[in-house]
Parts: sequence; structure tokens; C-alpha cells
Amino acid sequence: MSVPDISFSQRRQQAAEQSIAYLMQQGIENRDVISLAAGFVDEATLPVSLVRESIADILTDDAAGRGVLQYGTTAGSGPLRENLLDHVARLENCTTAELNVTANEIVVTSGSQQLLQHLSDVLFDPGDICLVAAPTYFVFLGTLNGVGVQTIAIDTDEHGMCMNALEEELARIEQAGELNRVKMIYLVSSFENPSGVTLADNRRKQVVDIAKRWSKEHRILILEDAAYRELRYEGEDGPSIWSYDDSRQHVILAQTFSKSFSPGIRVAYGVLPRDLVSAIHDVKGNFDFGSPNLNQRIVSHVLQSGKYQQHVAGLQSSYRVKRDAMLAAADEFFSDLPGVSWLRPNGGLYVWMTLPDEIQTGFNSPLFQQASTTDGVMYVPGEIAYPKGSPLQKQSQMRLSFGVESPEVIHDGMRRLSQAIRHVMD
Repeated sequence: MSVPDISFSQRRQQAAEQSIAYLMQQGIENRDVISLAAGFVDEATLPVSLVRESIADILTDDAAGRGVLQYGTTAGSGPLRENLLDHVARLENCTTAELNVTANEIVVTSGSQQLLQHLSDVLFDPGDICLVAAPTYFVFLGTLNGVGVQTIAIDTDEHGMCMNALEEELARIEQAGELNRVKMIYLVSSFENPSGVTLADNRRKQVVDIAKRWSKEHRILILEDAAYRELRYEGEDGPSIWSYDDSRQHVILAQTFSKSFSPGIRVAYGVLPRDLVSAIHDVKGNFDFGSPNLNQRIVSHVLQSGKYQQHVAGLQSSYRVKRDAMLAAADEFFSDLPGVSWLRPNGGLYVWMTLPDEIQTGFNSPLFQQASTTDGVMYVPGEIAYPKGSPLQKQSQMRLSFGVESPEVIHDGMRRLSQAIRHVMD
């Protein structure tokens, strides 16, 4: 007797065939291929000694050790959330009092992706609208798709999302009688994944003003994903989008220690509008009862010791060398290729490259097959960083990561990639 098929939910169908799963699988199974695709951090920079030292200090006293090995709270460790207030104040170049929030508005999550998922669960119904930059973080596009959101891309330039284009889209949506469906504007504010673009300071204030002005039927929230904020290699840090929201009611600030400290620790946090906190607590409580307690204590320890800032300074120096290696290799191997251009980021982990329109870069394209199977180099196709079917979606772009490989391997990977592009051009 045959066994009947499983009846999967609609959400399982919407989550099928995620690009991130394919990319990670390819990176693991093809060790001889140079990965300019993986958005992983450089293993050589992971703070093994610092974590070992922190754990030893934390577990010195048996009673205290038992406490951190027990369940924590849904909101996150109280001492860590107090440390996070100090941390945000340092990043905003102000005092903790000037932040105008308390630890009660901070929620600790197991990586920033968990926060993005929980926000999607509590804010969106199927058919609701989220406005995003074109291009944007493709994993969040998958999250939104998984809860049935209509994602609309807004045009961008070298200074980030274009505010006039955002206004025009909101006006179009209102004219169509659908403004009530707009729940969120999502922005990766600094060194965006995938483009490396940073939203200009004047646009940070503008987007807050726009969200407030267009909150006619309900509050339109801005989700500021600041995952790469601390990976700056040149220039001065500016204020966050969140800092321009004096009410602290329109902007959600999402930050993580995955890129700046350790992705294996899986500690991130959100600074939330006060009336959103309990909703996130409820869904997170149902999900995991709270993020791992020991991991939170490790982060709290390194923040208190001052050694976290030392680690980030070393990280910035290391990644600056690798970014410069990728940009130098781009100049060396791509400058003579007609119609090929790339952006020069001031931070983050990515370089965004655009090819002539006729050269497609997707997973099934001749270029991707040539690069990954013949020339031995992988990249992320740019088309997956746009909502499916968006008129702004381009088929001839790619995201290149300098996070994983050494400067020497990055140089060779860029040579291989240029070789593959020349082959397709011929």
C-alpha cells in the first residue's frame, strides 16, 4: 500500500527553493571553487581567544555559571540590554540619556534574521506591502515572500533609495486605494547587502519625514537594518535613520554581532517602538523561550571589558585590505571590458558589478555555468536581490564578496571571473 503524500502548507510552498540555500550548498560541495559569493565572515578574524577568555571568566564561579547555563528571558538578558544601550549610544555619539529609550525597548534575538522573521510575522498579513530598495537583501525578500507580502522595489542611485521615487510610489499606491496595505519601508542603511551603497545622511531624515507624513490610515514603520554599520573602512560615521525619529515610534533599529564579532554566537538585537515590544515578545516566546543565555553573557562580557571595540578595530583593518584587493583586481582585470562597471564601497563586505545588458548573470545563464564549472569562481546573481517581476529588476548584475577569501585568492578569483566574462563576450 502506497503512503499518501504529505499535505504541505502554503507557507512551505512559498519558502521553497530559496537562493541562500542553493548558494550555501554550492559553497560547501565545491571546495575547489573560489567563492566570491558567500557572505560569510573571514574565519581568521573570529575572536577565539577572546571568547575562550570570556567563558572562563563567566564560569569561574559555579553559582553564576549555573545561572547562565539556565533558560533566560524572552526579552533577553537584562545586563546585556543595559550594555546595548551604552553600545548604541557610542555608535550614535551621544549619551544613553539622549537615546530617549530604555532597556525595555530592546529585544535580543538569535541573529538579526530571527528579528526580521518575527517582525514579518507580527506586522504583515498576506497581500500587505513592503517597500524596499532596488536592489536589497535577498534573504529578507524570501522572508517577506514566505508570509505573502507584496514587495515593491524603489529606484536607487549611488546615495541609496531615491526619496522622490519613494514619494511617487506612495502616491501611486494611494491613488489605487491601497495605502492601507503599506506596512513597512525596509532599508539596509550602511554598506548595503548587496550593493555596498550607504544611504545619504540627508535621505535618512527625509525617509523618516516621509513615513510620518504618509501614515494616514495607520503607522508606516521603517525597518533600518544596520548589520554592516560597524564595518566602515573610510569616511566618518553618520547618524542612523533611527536617530532622526524623535518620537521613537516610526523606526525599528536592527543590529547584529554576526558580522562585527561572531556569526556562531548568534546574538542580535532590535530597538523597537514601545507598542511593538510585547508583540515581538509574544511570538518569540512561542518560538524559543528566549535566545541562548550563555551567548548573550559572552557578548555582554566583551562589551563591558572594552575588548569588543579593539576587536572591531582589527576587523576593520583586515577587511580594508581585502576590499582594496578586490577593487585593485577589478581595475586590473575589468577596466578594458566595455560596459562593465562596479561600485566602490566605503565599508561592508560587497562590491556590486554591472555588466552589459545582453550578458545575463542568473543561475541558469551561460556566464554562471562558465564561471562556476569551468573557471572555478562563484558570485551571487544580482537578479535575486530584486522582488520577482519588478520592472526595476536587472539580469546583468552580480554581488561579489571579499569577506571569506584571502587577498591573494580574491585576486585570482577576480582574474577567473574576468576570464569567464570574456569567454561569454566573445
